[in-house]
Amino acid sequence: MELKRVGSQASIKGPEAWFTGTVRIDPLNNPPAPARTSVAAVTFEPGARSAWHTHPLGQTLLVTAGCGWTQCEGEPIVEIRAGDVIWCPPGHKHWHGASATTAMTHLAITEALDGVNVVWLEKVTDAEYNVGPTGDGAACNQGHTHG
Repeated sequence: MELKRVGSQASIKGPEAWFTGTVRIDPLNNPPAPARTSVAAVTFEPGARSAWHTHPLGQTLLVTAGCGWTQCEGEPIVEIRAGDVIWCPPGHKHWHGASATTAMTHLAITEALDGVNVVWLEKVTDAEYNVGPTGDGAACNQGHTHG
């Protein structure tokens, strides 16, 4: 058994190539083979988001704090809140991050295939992001004007 004490692993700044805005990644678990599932806590400051990406074996996100947005290619942006669980199927192009006005933290549980757990694609443009969620999915951004 391996015990990793809280605070024993350094936080990582989300790489600019993969993220827009201020993002902190706190690795929680990345066991050696034959295990292939890793877990990280990812915190997005308001307006921050991932680039478009896919996962060869999918990804589970558990929102632990705040309010954010996610979008699957070809679908509208959806608001996600603390307590929500999101399943991103294998090969499904998507992005996730904070809302325009509120930070968001999620646990990312990702399984690797042949050592690869994510395929990074192009960044989400400001125009794509600024559409924001519509309808009842815009509760965490009262007063935000989508443009």
